[in-house]
Amino acid sequence: MRDVLEPLGSWWAEGKASALATVVATHRSAPRRPGASMLVGPGGEAVGSISGGCVESAVYELGGEVLAGAPPVLQRYGASGDDDAFAVGLTCGGALEVFVERIDSATFPQLGEVAETVRGGRPVAVVTVVAGPPRSLGRRLIVWPDRASGGTGRDRLDGPLCEEARRLLALGRSAVLRYDGDTPGQGAGPGENERLEVFVETFAPPPRMIVFGAIDFAAALARMGSFLGYRVTVCDARPVFATADRFPGADEVVVEWPHRYLAAEAGAGRIDARTALCVLTHDHKFDVPLLEVALRLPDVGYLGAMGSRRTHQDRWERLREAGLTEAELKRLSSPIGLDLDARTPEETAVAIVAEIIALKGAGSGLRLADRSGPIHLGPGR
Repeated sequence: MRDVLEPLGSWWAEGKASALATVVATHRSAPRRPGASMLVGPGGEAVGSISGGCVESAVYELGGEVLAGAPPVLQRYGASGDDDAFAVGLTCGGALEVFVERIDSATFPQLGEVAETVRGGRPVAVVTVVAGPPRSLGRRLIVWPDRASGGTGRDRLDGPLCEEARRLLALGRSAVLRYDGDTPGQGAGPGENERLEVFVETFAPPPRMIVFGAIDFAAALARMGSFLGYRVTVCDARPVFATADRFPGADEVVVEWPHRYLAAEAGAGRIDARTALCVLTHDHKFDVPLLEVALRLPDVGYLGAMGSRRTHQDRWERLREAGLTEAELKRLSSPIGLDLDARTPEETAVAIVAEIIALKGAGSGLRLADRSGPIHLGPGR
């Protein structure tokens, strides 16, 4: 929903209805992740994409039916048949599960508050019933870190759902949860033991990328990180180099000793399992104290350090002398990045973010042409 939230919210605020189609699950080589959305507007407008063009026409027709009064529906789109060039399906061989529903002030009264929360960069999860008894379809539970609104219609389920939604929110993941008649608690009421599927769509603040070292490679990496949706910070102890003018791609530029800044951010709870730390200083007086802090943090998504093989070996020995264990040292990607024979700052930035993407999922870093099997190895993110 994030990618169509602005037009959806505008029509909602004007009292107009629209049809929202959301990818809730993917299988094999599906082109989009769960949460990808498409709108059919009140005037027949088509906004967004859920498959790169494979099934949009069919979803558009289904959205029109929902706008005209048809009930919400969970539709599966699989591979199109080779013998029918006009069959509705995915040419990639994957499959999508798409939930299509009507959105207006009656069906989604909390949408304005959800949109405001997302625009403010604050976390919220939207839990929607996508399969189950007809009376339950489209019911919604909105979960913030400290409160909740709405419900699935099953009071005994809403509490555990809030806990699970907050767990997924902390991970920045969306997921389908299935309940096969095992409603928590005793004395379930009529209908509470029927099968139910809910889609938890999380809207977490952007993940952080902290780049240490105010050099030209950092400027290229800041631009690339911002392009990928990270909130980018550049940190360096030298005020003459750490200026906003030199790093227009960064969200903030901090003048501070790197190890002090990282320790303070970790102490304030602003470093988590989605954070990417990129150490580009390749100067032991900066990066050894910094890596001592970084390698002992319990939750970091990625930690890489730039330098030649010789620099890497020297740094490794200094960190061992500082008391770092072999298990802690193995968390460090050094030299940083994938082997792309990168030379320029821009090419190096591509090599670094390629490694971040590969490690975040199940990627090997190999050429797809040199590998067999499915293109997407891990679950949809």
